[in-house]
This record gives sequence, structure tokens and C-alpha cells, in this order.
Amino acid sequence: MFDVIVVGGGPTGMMLASELRLQGTGVLVLERDAAPPPYVRSLGLHVRSIEVMDQRGLLERFLEHGGTHPIRGFFAGIDKPAPADLDTAHAYVLGIPQTLTDRLLADHAAEVGAEIRRGRAVTGLEQDDDGVTVHLDDEGEPPLRARFVVGCDGGRSTVRKLLGVGFPGEPSTIDTLLGEMEVTAPPDEITRIMTEVRRTEKRFGLGPSGKPGVYRVVVPAAEVASTPPTLDDVKRQLIAYAGTDFGVHSPRWLSRFGDATRLAERYRVGRVFLAGDAAHVHPPLGGQGLNLGIQDAFNLGWKLAATVNGWAPAGLLDTYESERRPVAADVLTNTRAQMLLTTNEPGARAVRQMLAQLMDFDEVNRFLIEKVTAIGVRYDVGEGHPLLGRRLRDVPLRDARLYELMRTGRGLLLDGTGKLSVDGWADRVGLVAGTGDELDVPAVLSRPDGHVVWVGHDQQTLEDALARWFGSPQARAVV
Repeated sequence: MFDVIVVGGGPTGMMLASELRLQGTGVLVLERDAAPPPYVRSLGLHVRSIEVMDQRGLLERFLEHGGTHPIRGFFAGIDKPAPADLDTAHAYVLGIPQTLTDRLLADHAAEVGAEIRRGRAVTGLEQDDDGVTVHLDDEGEPPLRARFVVGCDGGRSTVRKLLGVGFPGEPSTIDTLLGEMEVTAPPDEITRIMTEVRRTEKRFGLGPSGKPGVYRVVVPAAEVASTPPTLDDVKRQLIAYAGTDFGVHSPRWLSRFGDATRLAERYRVGRVFLAGDAAHVHPPLGGQGLNLGIQDAFNLGWKLAATVNGWAPAGLLDTYESERRPVAADVLTNTRAQMLLTTNEPGARAVRQMLAQLMDFDEVNRFLIEKVTAIGVRYDVGEGHPLLGRRLRDVPLRDARLYELMRTGRGLLLDGTGKLSVDGWADRVGLVAGTGDELDVPAVLSRPDGHVVWVGHDQQTLEDALARWFGSPQARAVV
């Protein structure tokens, strides 16, 4: 009997496995593919995911393998300078290919004790009052048992289909070719032609991959029918849009993606949950997909571990869907809008021109940047102070940075009054004397994922919040 079986070994699954292990939860990751895919669907981490890595002590290893780029307004590819005072200590995009993100998260999950089995495909699920039976495609391998199962197995999720959860939305209507290949054209020629083409075609681009002579190529698929695409397909499309194929050759990998947009009707069926692309798919504009999945895992991990460890208050697991599904719905909305604005229809071009003018207003630009980078997310934890439901940025405290103190995965009370106590919850909540000069509040209680659930100075209302989010002061028996 495992505590949790995670189906899918991509970034969502590995992040979730690490979060579960941080709380001492036994976890098994089952990945269908024997080896990670070679293609690169995502090229970076946005602010909120960078903060997540910092909160868990992982950021330095990501920075070693990626490059930082100052954040800018880029909604629908409209380039605008970012406001000077975004609410983060990490006002940059971390450029890092998904293949490296996958490896770094998988290495970390293994380091903290997650069991990872590759080449294992799930074919069946059966639930009862005590757990979930998981059947595998290898008839010689007996079924597995777990208290909970989480499907992190992508847009074609087997777990979602086995649960019978609807996945309404729109099928793909616009496909794009993507690949890494060598290019013989000189860099200045590539830049000149690409700049000209992108005046009208926003889904076109050639950029260095970080390997000498190798470029990442993006071009509309148009009438290309082959899946996966061929090098000849890429050449043909480059010539159609740019008048040259840039001498592309020796592809490292080729792929295609569409603009399908779907949202799971439910994120939970009994003891089985959905996260990442298993719960939502959308166009890749703004680079939000991988980040959205990592943040799903960050929200679910501590709640699921709290339930396994016996101290979760009633209804805590239900807040995963009530908090994360609206966030995904908002991402679907903004990517639909961005996709529309990249077309060449006269109406779309007119709206794009007007939006570019509106983005010159600081508040409009800020609103869109906070939306795409997820630092504007606010969970509904009740009415009151503006900080409630929002994540805390990293702030300096008396003896440490806030995010350094979050690496234990516990809740945290920042007490500027010197009079408050977390007695009875000290195994789940840390206490820090002082709120820091940047937080103009008496005291703040944050969850393990860094979102604020209480602001005030009164011990009784603090204890009400502690009970709501961290359960009884006496731990319950393990379920």
C-alpha cells in the first residue's frame, strides 16, 4: 500500500512527488514512457514558478542551467516594458528548455525519496473506501494499491478517461510546427528576415537553442498533415512564409502543437485527482502550460500529505479544485484571446492595435503581466485584508529571507506583535518573530504554498485560522 501513486512523470508529476515527500508521504511515480521525450515544448519558467523553486531551495540549480531575461509585457506577443515595481523579488523569465526542467525535477524527486518506475502504463483503476487499485499494462505485474492516486499524465490522460471525467472545450483548429535543427544561414540574415515576417505572422520564429549552430524553429503548419512532421514539411513552410528555408538540416527533433482548449469538468473523483495537462489544455501562447501544472502540484501536495498524515481539516482536499480550477479557466480565457490576436484577420489586427495602445497604461500592462506570470492569483480564503488569498513575495526578515524559511514545507506565522502563539500546531506551523519592514501588518499566517490565510493581531482569530487550515491542535490518526 502506497500513500500516493502519481501517474505521469512530467514536471507536474515530479513536482507533486517532491512536495509529498517533503511531508514524509510515501509516493510512487508511474511513467508510461521508458525515457523522457527529447522534444522541447516549453522554454522557460515564469515568476510564480521561479518563486516556487526558491521556496523549496531548487532555484540555484535551475539558474545554473538557464538564463534570466528581464520580464516584459508580452501578451499576444505585444512587446512592452514592464512596470518598475512588480510585486516580486524575481522580476525575470528563466529561459530553460523543458528537457532540463524535466530532468532537474525528476532528479530532485528521486533525491528526496520518491520511487520512480518508467515504462509502466496504467490501464485500470478501482476505488473503495480504503484506497485505489491500479492495474498496469504488464499482465505479469500484480495490481498496486494506494490511498490516493493523482493523474498527471497529460492532455490525453488515461486516468481522466478511466474516471469518466468530461473534458469539454474546443478541438485544435490551428497547428504549428516546432523543432530544433541546424541552420546554415548567417545570424544577421535570420534576424532580418524573421523581424520582417513577424510583422504579420506572430507564430513564426527562429532562435538559438543554446547549442552552437542549432536553432529552435517555429512555423505555422497550414496544410501540413503528417504527424509527426518531416524536415521537408518544415522547409516547405519556411519557404512559404519567409521565402527561404534558411538551410535547415539535421533536425534534433520535430513536433507539432495545436490550439485545443479544454478544461476537465472535475479535478477530483473520490480518491483520485487530476493535475497539469490532464486537467487542462490550451494554446501555448505566453508559455503558461508547464507553469500552470507545477503550480497545481504546489497547491495539491501539502493538502494531500496533510490528509495522509492525519491532520487535514474537513474540506481541505476540496479546496484544491475550488482554488485551481478557476485559475486554469482564466488561463484558457487569456490564451484563447492571445491566439485570436495572432491571426491576420482585419478585426483581430484592429483589436491588437488598440490593445497595444492600452498597454501603454501602466495598470493595463501590469494586469496582463501579473495574469500571465501568475503573481496576480488570489484564492478565495475569505473577506478582509488585501493580502488574504495572495502569495507573499520573498521579503527580508531579521535573520533570513522569507522563502528560505518556507523550505520545510510548513505553514509560517510572521508575528510582528511578539505576543502570538502557534502552540498545538507547532509541528505544522513555524513561528518567526517579526514581519519585516516591507509588510506593514501586525502578523501574517501563510500556508505551506505561501498563500496568506490570516492577517491580524488577535490570538483567537489566529487560532480560528489555524484550525481551518491546519486542523485540530491534536493530530488525528493516519487515514
